[in-house]
Amino acid sequence: MVTTASVVCVPSKEELAHELCRTIVEVSQKALSERGVVTIALSGGSVPSLLSGLSRETKDTMQWDRWHVLLADERCVASTHPDSNLGAIRQHLLDHVPIPSHQIYGLDESLLLIESNHGNSAADEMAQGYQKHCLEPALNMSGGKLDLAILGFGPDGHTCSLFPSHPLLQESQLWVAGIEDSPKPPSQRITLTFPVLNELTRTVVFCGAGASKAPILSSIFETSSAPTEPVSTTTTTTTTTTATLVDPAPFPCSMVRPTSGDLVWIVDQSAMTNIHLKDPLLDKQFGAHSDVPDKMEKGVKVSHPCDLICSK
Repeated sequence: MVTTASVVCVPSKEELAHELCRTIVEVSQKALSERGVVTIALSGGSVPSLLSGLSRETKDTMQWDRWHVLLADERCVASTHPDSNLGAIRQHLLDHVPIPSHQIYGLDESLLLIESNHGNSAADEMAQGYQKHCLEPALNMSGGKLDLAILGFGPDGHTCSLFPSHPLLQESQLWVAGIEDSPKPPSQRITLTFPVLNELTRTVVFCGAGASKAPILSSIFETSSAPTEPVSTTTTTTTTTTATLVDPAPFPCSMVRPTSGDLVWIVDQSAMTNIHLKDPLLDKQFGAHSDVPDKMEKGVKVSHPCDLICSK
């Protein structure tokens, strides 16, 4: 399981969308060349709006007929309902690209009107159906793993419909689970679980913009004190660093740690204001108990690059 993530800090939310599109293109092209299909799971929240430029930026270069789109989580409502994640994804992406409709996997909406005869909740019934008829076929056609999951994270640290202190954080058997008591309305939802995100996904990408994301980011990654002379950044600079995840994970979003895959966090400078990510390469070179970080804090010049700082 990974203990580090690649953190890409971009100047603005607009650049975040561009960087996300670039990452999706890169991962999808690799999937097509290796397996001939693209399987991607998308969450709701702010993620759909970040996908609006994908059809424009890729033009005719994408083999959309080979894409299979799943939902990382969904509210138990009709796809035409304002709360529907699929509805938002359609508005911003799917209505603008020629992915065959049978390769877009939404809820079985007939279950919204039917009372369960098996003692399960409606959310559980929909989750079981989604795992059997949507997720499992997608995994089978793509070598046993999803190629990509694009996720967001809330101010409480939740991701998908996996909320802090909820029993679903301990789910180890189900790949898709129902939830009846979501702390955010609507209360009934389905969600991919950690076994899928950590064991059955090749690349996981988190996206977040704005200062409201800073408390989460400063808590989930190891940080260090700022050097006396801050590393200057400008509104045109995009930086990438390898950051160490805090252990144990303080929030559900930081519990996503693929066992054999890539973990990427794409955030804007507002989200990273005054956050100084600890450089694991520095610790490796100078030792975990070295006084080099202390020297940096005092302004002593050293030959190794110091922490990444994203600030306005």
